[in-house]
Amino acid sequence: MILNKRILGIFLGVGLLLVGCGKPEEDAAPEENTSPPVQEEPEDETVNEEEEEEVEQFSFHYPLSGEGTNEEINARSVAVMVNNDIHARPQTGLPEADLVFEILTEGNITRFLAIFQSEYPVEVGPVRSARDYFMEIAKGYNSLYIAHGFSPEAKVMSDTDYVSNLNGMYYDGTLFYRSSDRQAPHNSYITFENIKKGAESKKYDMEILPPSLSFLTDTEEEVIAGDLATKITVSYNSSLYDATYEYDSETEKYSRHTNGTQTRDHKSDEAVMLDNIVIMEAPHVVTTNNKGRRDIDFSTGGKAYLVQKGKWREIEWKNVNGQIVPMENGQPAKLAKGKTWINVIPISPGLSQAVTIQSES
Repeated sequence: MILNKRILGIFLGVGLLLVGCGKPEEDAAPEENTSPPVQEEPEDETVNEEEEEEVEQFSFHYPLSGEGTNEEINARSVAVMVNNDIHARPQTGLPEADLVFEILTEGNITRFLAIFQSEYPVEVGPVRSARDYFMEIAKGYNSLYIAHGFSPEAKVMSDTDYVSNLNGMYYDGTLFYRSSDRQAPHNSYITFENIKKGAESKKYDMEILPPSLSFLTDTEEEVIAGDLATKITVSYNSSLYDATYEYDSETEKYSRHTNGTQTRDHKSDEAVMLDNIVIMEAPHVVTTNNKGRRDIDFSTGGKAYLVQKGKWREIEWKNVNGQIVPMENGQPAKLAKGKTWINVIPISPGLSQAVTIQSES
């Protein structure tokens, strides 16, 4: 093709020369540009069209998962106190949670605060008793807080509506029900239909949105920085409650395990699969006069690890208007779109002692 253009150019040049010889110089036609016109690369137009389609693909994004939707988002987040006692496993409803906070209660026993907003399971449980620091976190996310029972401090907060809440101590056998396959206190459950009924009866506004977290774009997800992290173990000084996460390079997600057993839904057998893991340290104080319960300070901020897409790096966390926010370089750290699990550990022993990260499986 290039050769043909050259030959055409030669013929055109000869023709012009002959014309020039037959006429006075001033009558000669101006030399024509025989180069092909410059055209814009079609790829650029295609990319622009694709970018416009990507932007227009979803009209809204869920604030706690970053997932897109074309339906207007007007659902309040619901934070459920989920039991993690060995007699309460496997739990129900955890795979649907946008965020799960795993925090120590008494002894080396952890409990989950599962926050749902982008999707609600049919039911969730076993539901366990409230603690003040869990209620503070729920309030920071504008959540309706669900628990069954309470510590003395949490009872005061519950009865005064410090955070909108439904407690099984007042609705056992009505909104909450007991399963027959487990023993109390590890058998309390609630359906999300009953959560809606309870919220209506207490005239709670269920259209308040939680403050949004920050999320990576698709392009940013492809170039995440950090060291390799194929397996992470978070120690709570008990193999019964230590959490392990294993990376699946095909799905680019992490599975969760406790005491060698993968965390799955009791009813559907669906596995909990995570896109982000945040491990943060905070001051813990065991109160000697209150059955070994803990005071945990979520106001100070501190060190944290962020794990996503098979990599990890050190970041920070801060309390921003009551919301626990992962931070990086003074800005909210960007999460991968999807599910996030947040492990909270005592500042002593801290991240360096409580967390083990392997770069190979």
